[in-house]
Amino acid sequence: MKRTDFVYSEESEPHRIRTKKILKQFPQLRKLIGKNPNTIWAIIGLVTFQVVMAWFLRDQSWWLVVGAAYLLGAFADHALFVMIHECTHQLLFKNRNANRWASMFANLPQILPSAISFEKYHIKHHSFQGIHELDADLPNRWEAKLISNSFVGKAIWLLFFPVFQLFRLSRLREIHPIDGWIITNFVIQVAFTTAIWYFMGWHSLTFLLLSFSFSVGLHPLGARWIQEHYLTHSAEQETYSYYGNLNVVAFNVGFHNEHHDFPSIPWNKLPEIKKTAPEYYETLHYHTSWTKLFFRFLFDREISLFNRILRKDRGRVAITDVSKPDAELTMQTKEAVA
Repeated sequence: MKRTDFVYSEESEPHRIRTKKILKQFPQLRKLIGKNPNTIWAIIGLVTFQVVMAWFLRDQSWWLVVGAAYLLGAFADHALFVMIHECTHQLLFKNRNANRWASMFANLPQILPSAISFEKYHIKHHSFQGIHELDADLPNRWEAKLISNSFVGKAIWLLFFPVFQLFRLSRLREIHPIDGWIITNFVIQVAFTTAIWYFMGWHSLTFLLLSFSFSVGLHPLGARWIQEHYLTHSAEQETYSYYGNLNVVAFNVGFHNEHHDFPSIPWNKLPEIKKTAPEYYETLHYHTSWTKLFFRFLFDREISLFNRILRKDRGRVAITDVSKPDAELTMQTKEAVA
């Protein structure tokens, strides 16, 4: 059946409610909340890997450039995106600006300046999941109609995924798109990109651009965007986790229900949430293969961009919310005990 509209819900988003229930039953999970400064070494390693690969490919054949981007660069850039995500939630350092500088460093090989803008919009995705005027993860209506449920449309959508995301920003009028950090991110990226082109040439620059494109688009890794919040089962469950082997190279980003429930817990401890409270996660639908989901999304006409849950009620969440319900509940408990 071809959908012509999104699925609307009268209920609030499920994560804050579940966080409260889990912490009440398993208060020991509070100990997992914190920072992981060692993540900076993963960022340094991944950035170095991409720059070295770009240098190696500077005078290689175009076929090798494309193949290296698809088979190696895409995984490195996807991992860097996860690192930016960690910085966005301030899970490396206590100082907020230190996290921002780390995210901009992780952004370097991805060419497009997106680290700071991602922070600006992603936090609202957590705070206002399903609210169309605040959640940038939701497609535009015209976007969903244009792509429809055809193989060609969905392939084009994945291929140009970053472009479609840019078109969503004008819908989010309550979020200010430009500030000093955004400009700094842009200037740094321009300088880095110019240096790559000047010292290494077009082959190297193309490798980095293709690596970024494949990491978020027409590649099995692109199925992650479908996995996280698209309705792929009969039940109207709006967040799904992925428990496959690629979590090893994707820094556990597949543990998405766990992350939404506990956004103040760093990537290396996310599996502990499911292990501690299995009854809350093993009863939910989940995915075990991004590759399988990638092809299912492309060929299954029952899945379209309209397979998303929307809600109109924001609840009592303030526009300035920083999406730390787990940390806030922990702090409230400490204050009550004191």
